[in-house]
Amino acid sequence: MPQLYNETPTVRKRKIVVQYWPPMNKKIKAKVVGATGYGGLGIIDLLLRHPCAEISALVAREDAGKRISDVYPHLAGFCDMPIHAADDPAVQGAYDVVFFSTPDRVGMADAKAELAKGAKVIDYSGDFRFTTLAAYQDYATRLGKDPQHLSPELLGTNVYGMPELHRAEIARANLVGNPGCFATSCILGLAPALKAHLVNPHGLVCDCKSGVSGAGKKAKPQFHYPERCEQINAYRLSGHQHVCEVERELGLQAGEDVTVIFTAQVLPISRGILSTLYGDLTQDVTEADVLDIYRKFYAESGFVRVLPSTAAVGTMSVRGTNFCDIVVSVDARTRKLRIVSIIDNLMKGQAGQALQNMNVMFGLPENTGLNQPGMYP
Repeated sequence: MPQLYNETPTVRKRKIVVQYWPPMNKKIKAKVVGATGYGGLGIIDLLLRHPCAEISALVAREDAGKRISDVYPHLAGFCDMPIHAADDPAVQGAYDVVFFSTPDRVGMADAKAELAKGAKVIDYSGDFRFTTLAAYQDYATRLGKDPQHLSPELLGTNVYGMPELHRAEIARANLVGNPGCFATSCILGLAPALKAHLVNPHGLVCDCKSGVSGAGKKAKPQFHYPERCEQINAYRLSGHQHVCEVERELGLQAGEDVTVIFTAQVLPISRGILSTLYGDLTQDVTEADVLDIYRKFYAESGFVRVLPSTAAVGTMSVRGTNFCDIVVSVDARTRKLRIVSIIDNLMKGQAGQALQNMNVMFGLPENTGLNQPGMYP
């Protein structure tokens, strides 16, 4: 798709000023399905600040008939749009982009109709993270879910929405499967090492910790405050849904099958993911060598910051941003590569990456509406 505008950055007093022309006279019209969940709220917050897009419709199964600012009072005066049911005639028109911030099986049921009306679709669930029916069925079966895909004809037209690895394909796509949050941290953390054949592709260890918001908005007994405060626990040890994504994407980088040992843990914090990743080194390398490999790999990826082992960063460093901070460490004594990959699970792990994908799909600079520092402290 042709660029919607060109950009020429100029530097004035250390501040980058971006000039666009021709002026955009038509904003990207966005529809958000699943608007009242954390993922829907995240994309609403981001679209409100986006200079080239506007929210045209909000859809949710619950709270239909209310205003979004009734559900989330912090939006009062910024977005007071009504929430519609999915079958409301008022939201059956054509939109430029539709975000499905919904559980599995919603997007696969409804994306086809939106695509037929000319929309680009970005789906947050596992429905379109896999480009073959066999891969989707493997994913669904591992989770004990229905392996029947409701739109199998769309598989193969979809693209896995990680711009750092699939930028060119996303730019040509009309249907993007937004990656999982844990998968994003693990894949970005290990992709350069596997591409450079620095580590054994088998038995990689992904030790991953997430804030409670990763479980979504719906109340559950295990997330009741007395159950969660001062509590850390591992879960889904029998198999996590993101393992399929991680092994596939890392296998593409390695050029061979990859196996990972994945452990998900939840922390008593609101947001953030910290993944500590380990692999057996196949080469004699120093930390400086690995830093150079990683920085070259992500040279065109402004949302990935590669840091040395001395960097004092954590989940607060990326809170509220679309950045992924990657800390590189080489343990010469054990011949292990250790990578710490840190993201905000609701941003780079969800809504921020979705907006980054929208930018790529519409020919906009990737950081449009996303170029901001974190919330600190």
